[in-house]
Amino acid sequence: MAKAIRFYETGGPEVMQWESVEVGDPGQGEVRIRHEAVGLNFADTYFRTGLYPVPLPNGMGVEASGVIEAVGSGVEGFSAGDRVTYTGSPLGAYSTSRVMPASHLIRIPDAISCETAAAMTMRGLTASYLLRRIHPLKSGDTVLLTAAAGGVGLIFTQWAALLGINVIGTVSTEAKAEIARANGCSDVIVHTQVDDVAAKVRELTDGQGVPVVFDSIGKTTFHNSLDALSRRGLLVCFGTASGPIPPIDAMQLASKGSLFVTRPALADYIADPAERAELAGELFSHVAAGDIDIKVNQRYALEDAVLAHKELETGRSIGSSVLLP
Repeated sequence: MAKAIRFYETGGPEVMQWESVEVGDPGQGEVRIRHEAVGLNFADTYFRTGLYPVPLPNGMGVEASGVIEAVGSGVEGFSAGDRVTYTGSPLGAYSTSRVMPASHLIRIPDAISCETAAAMTMRGLTASYLLRRIHPLKSGDTVLLTAAAGGVGLIFTQWAALLGINVIGTVSTEAKAEIARANGCSDVIVHTQVDDVAAKVRELTDGQGVPVVFDSIGKTTFHNSLDALSRRGLLVCFGTASGPIPPIDAMQLASKGSLFVTRPALADYIADPAERAELAGELFSHVAAGDIDIKVNQRYALEDAVLAHKELETGRSIGSSVLLP
């Protein structure tokens, strides 16, 4: 038997339940993993609330790391005792152990702990595809990033600095602004202290705006993000922390400078095993070398997932958070 967080209806954090579950032995192409750390991501709340519909009842969580306990038939490249991490469906990462497809696994380098891996796999791969796949960014470019002191934000800003990319970050408090600057932001806007974020961005860019905005907030920042773009700029909506983005008016995109908007999903950038290995390899090499520091600033017992979700949704979290079985 194992313990896991499950939910039987959508709603607030209180719908999650801590219960005993049968795990069993791995089947064809599967492994059984004993989790050592579980990633806590804002995207987890989308499944819980029903924004991302899934069959119910279901497990919770898409990211964890740990040690393989048993390997099913047909599995190649992994053995019992290997340390691995993963992100993606099926749900069920909020558990002490589970059986899952071996095809989703990524081996953890010796220099990286399981806790660090659980805190960085989803966030780090997100930063990886944003910086390396979405737009041909080059040294000297300036971009705008919302939630610059969040889990993805702190990885993104450090990585961007390695590439010579200037990041204007938005945050909600002066304390977060200090953290964002310390992790690579060239400029930081405390959005609670300015009337017009887009106007401030244009002030910082000699009136030009930025070629790319990376926006994880969604509903409340969408129009400001559009207004911060330069002509033929690209808005990358990769999260919806404040709610879904509003319907897109094609003529508005034309009138604001022939703008582009994309709503990418990590799953489509790691679906190909070769591309996933390439993105993960570059990410892990930077972390192992100490060039990117993964900030684990919130730790919770796995059974306290309800509390963790409540605090996550306040917006006060800084860096990454993990649940510990």
